[in-house]
Amino acid sequence: MERTTPRVDTKNMTVRVSSALVFGLFFFSLLWFGDQPWAPWAYLAVMAGAIIMGVREMTLMARVRGFNPSLVAGVLVAWGFLAHFFLSTGHQDPVPLWLILAFGAFVIHFGALFFDPKLEEALPSQAITWLGALYMGLGLGLQLKLFMLQGTLPKTGSRLILSLFIITWFGDTAAYFVGSYFGKRKLAPRVSPKKSWEGAFGNLGGNLLGAFLMQVTVCPEWTAVDIVALALLLGTVGQLGDLVESTWKRSAGVKDSNAGGVSIPGHGGMLDRVDSLVFAAPALYAYLHFVKGFN
Repeated sequence: MERTTPRVDTKNMTVRVSSALVFGLFFFSLLWFGDQPWAPWAYLAVMAGAIIMGVREMTLMARVRGFNPSLVAGVLVAWGFLAHFFLSTGHQDPVPLWLILAFGAFVIHFGALFFDPKLEEALPSQAITWLGALYMGLGLGLQLKLFMLQGTLPKTGSRLILSLFIITWFGDTAAYFVGSYFGKRKLAPRVSPKKSWEGAFGNLGGNLLGAFLMQVTVCPEWTAVDIVALALLLGTVGQLGDLVESTWKRSAGVKDSNAGGVSIPGHGGMLDRVDSLVFAAPALYAYLHFVKGFN
């Protein structure tokens, strides 16, 4: 039987691992101090910076196709969602969602009348501006919401964010190696030819391992049902999120979401890094809200 050579780029893998370690040390140190009064503000600043990078990459990909979404409007509306999740506690909601949506309509649509030089592309340009604001604002805003949750254990939010990252990253890593060594059946050839069903199942295996590790170390209140449910839920929506972002890159004809801009060594752009997390964070919050009663 002919032996298949695994498609693992060892040089790129070294760069990826080095970058991941740097980001991992930064996030884990932030999570370690999760009970400090300044920690939510620090996490807010990190999410705000990530929003700038993500919305910028969305506009860069769109401009490759000749559209002209507004970076400024997209960032401002996404920051509005971030402010909502940061300031809403209990029954207090000083920045309600209806206000952010109204502000977004004013900034995106009325602003284009005065500042968009390509009004002939107004429909797709403004739609993409909304997409970038909603995608980054809601996805990263709910990460911030998770970070600020309080439960019976100290640093509950830090534990949940760490679990979100570990479950998702373990799945991504397992998918890469299983797909590289054993991948034969294409998962979505029109979107991402390198992804395989074998890699997808490997992803879920990595999610289960990550969820089990988190239950043993930082989330002892989780049951066996929680481990399996969260692994399958986060793993499924995370992979779908990856494919969604791949469709955007394919439609723009770019390899990385940064579309020629600043990249993270070995990882591409910011959207390439958060594509799974943007969908996994709302899924985790929904599970905690409807199953565990968190608000």
